[in-house]
Amino acid sequence: MIHPTAIIHPKAHVPAEVEVGAYSVIGANVRIGQGSRIGPHVVIHGPAVIGERNRFFQFCSIGADPQDKKYRGEAESWLEIGSDNTVREYVSINRGTLGGGGKTVIGDHNWIMASAHIAHDCRIGNHTVFANNAALAGHVSIDDHVTLGGFTGVHQFCRVGPYSFTAISSVIVKDVPPYIWVANKGKGRAQPAGLNREGLQRAGFDPATIKLLRRAYKIVYRDGLRLKEALAALEALAPESEPVDLLRTFIAASERGIIR
Repeated sequence: MIHPTAIIHPKAHVPAEVEVGAYSVIGANVRIGQGSRIGPHVVIHGPAVIGERNRFFQFCSIGADPQDKKYRGEAESWLEIGSDNTVREYVSINRGTLGGGGKTVIGDHNWIMASAHIAHDCRIGNHTVFANNAALAGHVSIDDHVTLGGFTGVHQFCRVGPYSFTAISSVIVKDVPPYIWVANKGKGRAQPAGLNREGLQRAGFDPATIKLLRRAYKIVYRDGLRLKEALAALEALAPESEPVDLLRTFIAASERGIIR
């Protein structure tokens, strides 16, 4: 299961059931869960905890030092990856920094395609899709069931809400609320483009909930209301729908402001 050209540090924990390909390097303080498959020419630095049944394709760089000039080699710099993730060719994922909580975290069942980049202190949920060359700056949060189109770039400290979708080459400089899709639309940065109805239908949202979310989208983006007024209108609608209430609380809690 471990190719003879692979290099495994004595302080790494790699169970016998883990496959490690040719010329891969597993560093100190790396713990890999059972059933994972590490392709050829993959480098994994520690400290890192990686769950079960993950697959890393060739030439990935996982757990390297954060690309942050403030980083000075602190021990409190970790990477935590859940289970059942697919990480394709040339993906780079950095560990966290002391100033950002010390940890980069990736959940379960994520599909991270070729040449994507996840910077230090990012928090990735579950069931997300990163298309080719999607890139996150530091301290970005990606919630569950998000799809990032190819070449999407997300500015540091932004949050992308659950069940949202970004079109190809989207430039995200503010928070993306749940359930919507965004696109650049020729303006150099992402703008709201509608409710992510296709994604919601595929996720099993019932027609009544989608109808309420369409009303909520209209309140925020089509009725010409100031944000404070839109939040008040959403509060009146929220008791009818838990997803609408999630949309309202996400917008109210946004520190960077939302794409609008």
